[in-house]
Amino acid sequence: MDKTKPLKTARAAVRLSDINYTPILIALLVIIVTVIIYFLWKKKSFKKTDILLVGLCESGKTLLFSQLLENGSRETFTSIAENLGNYKSKETGKTVRVVDIPGHERLRARFFDQYKNFAKGIIFVIDSVTIQKDIRDVADFLYTILADNSVSSTPILILCNKQDATLAKGSQIVKNLLEKEINLVRTTRQKQLESVDNSSTERIFIGAQAKDFEFSQVSQPIDVAECSAQKSELHGVDQWLKTLL
Repeated sequence: MDKTKPLKTARAAVRLSDINYTPILIALLVIIVTVIIYFLWKKKSFKKTDILLVGLCESGKTLLFSQLLENGSRETFTSIAENLGNYKSKETGKTVRVVDIPGHERLRARFFDQYKNFAKGIIFVIDSVTIQKDIRDVADFLYTILADNSVSSTPILILCNKQDATLAKGSQIVKNLLEKEINLVRTTRQKQLESVDNSSTERIFIGAQAKDFEFSQVSQPIDVAECSAQKSELHGVDQWLKTLL
């Protein structure tokens, strides 16, 4: 019988009892608190608080912004910076911040990137009179937004503005034009990616494979409405905003 075994066990127990666990516990506590603070900060910093107004120059975004927030028109011009203001629902009394993103092609991407993580909803404003002439630029910009992972679940309203004009296209016609053109944009973008790196596995593709593009295929909820910012006819916008507030 080994008489030294109980003695060794007792000595090991004494050595373990002599260990100061306080620094270890403090270190673990600091790590846990740091992780919690980080995730709370991330959640707060990307809180969905804004409605973004986007679209090409002269689509009527700034006038729409003025009508939504001030209930009155004012002289407008091409914006070189964002406009900010609070929209208050007449029915619910709730408010949300509205951000009017400049429509100039050299500015819109930078400002959209600045606010996209805060987007509660996106209103894509279209000039219903010039849509056929501008269809390529409109579809290309809309495709860029739809393909952005930051807004992959953000509701989007395609707003066909200037319906008071005689030559304005209706919402269904605009929708059909956009779907056909986005189908072409999608093909062009894929070919461009393949020409740069044929082995790339990270390709931007929206819609269903081997099918013509339709808005029903994208991850974002898409609505289409008509309005006339000039005539203050914004019922479709107000009803859509109501669903987000």
